[in-house]
Amino acid sequence: MTQMTDPARYDLETPEGRAQAEAAAVNAAAAGSPTVKIGVVTPLSGPGDPTAGELSVRGAVIGAEYVLEHGGIKGGTQIELVVRNDQETVALDGGTMPRSAVGAFAKVALIDEVLAVLGPWHLRTADRTADAAERLGVPLFIESADPRVTANKRRMVFRTFTSIAERVPILVDFLAAHGMRRVSILAADTVFGLTCADTFEQAAAAAPGEPFDVQRFDFPQEATDDVRPELRKIQEFGPDVILNIGVIRSNHMILQQAAEVGLLPGTPMLATFQWPLRSADFWRQAGDAGNFLVWPASQFSPTWSGLTEIGHWFVRRYTEKYGMLPPDTALNTFTDVTIIAQALEAMDGPDVPSVADGCREQLVAMLESRAWNTWRGPVAFTRGDTHWHHSPPPVVLQQYQEVGQDISNLAIVYPPEHATHAYIRPGGPS
Repeated sequence: MTQMTDPARYDLETPEGRAQAEAAAVNAAAAGSPTVKIGVVTPLSGPGDPTAGELSVRGAVIGAEYVLEHGGIKGGTQIELVVRNDQETVALDGGTMPRSAVGAFAKVALIDEVLAVLGPWHLRTADRTADAAERLGVPLFIESADPRVTANKRRMVFRTFTSIAERVPILVDFLAAHGMRRVSILAADTVFGLTCADTFEQAAAAAPGEPFDVQRFDFPQEATDDVRPELRKIQEFGPDVILNIGVIRSNHMILQQAAEVGLLPGTPMLATFQWPLRSADFWRQAGDAGNFLVWPASQFSPTWSGLTEIGHWFVRRYTEKYGMLPPDTALNTFTDVTIIAQALEAMDGPDVPSVADGCREQLVAMLESRAWNTWRGPVAFTRGDTHWHHSPPPVVLQQYQEVGQDISNLAIVYPPEHATHAYIRPGGPS
């Protein structure tokens, strides 16, 4: 099935409908030109994170627009996006997200015959999808933070995003630098939650200096709507900091209920991924309790001096389309699409080869062959022991220091060489 090109066919009241309509619109703009198909397989409904999925589709759409407005690939070939919701059959599969995600991936790979796929977000789905990509020989760009997906040295799998392996050590360093060694952890029992919590405990145990004192509670992600009993035990423990390792829904639940029991705003809280960058949604749910939260993110902001020309173009276009500044979730897929386009442009021959001509294998070889232009400068996919096909941006810690802030004026508080503001520690010295 080729992606429909009539945006009016979709329900704009849902994340999936909006995402499909945007893909249809950019596909319609390329009508009449030769195209190369790229799949976007990402969560666009529950129980996944449809906000992350919709942002991922936005980035891919803007990537296709960039190719269209810069003359296409090899003089005119355009990007055609094939979007699938990787949560589409969860209910039919008894609530198993990996089966649904692999099914969606197989459809775009085998039926739509896309050249490559991008968009897997959840750790619960990314590794199984990556395994399918390897077996089917389909290049896959993942947006997931699971370090194992690329560490397993799969030939077909690539990543331009940060993983838990880059994020957690900087959290530990930050806490040590500020003398916060008494830590309470609330972790959802998802792959992401447990991996983050385990990695933190391992990094904290190996950190030099005074030992960390860690209190940890894991809770069932899908069955829990009340963590107040755990939060009261955290109150009794008297931590220097709370590590919020909730995922979609439970991250806000932890924050809200910590405020209800009186832990916030006086106790510092850290998140383990960049969900606060969805600022409108964040402040709507968090209210004043969200102020002073700290989280890891890519060293990216629309005003960062290191942005390249393509980065500035992305920021301008995203702001024009959506009336807001972009989070790095959208930036990741934009980067992936434009790297694929550059690699196709660099291939030998006057035309873009088809999937039937072995274009997928040629694409992998080309991606490994050189560095590619991105928002942060050249990116290369090496076969290193630490990063295999994984070129992450630098990680910084960001903090909201006023209620209502967004990405345009938030503070970078760590590491010192990238800091734009001093860390504000609620209830105590910075």
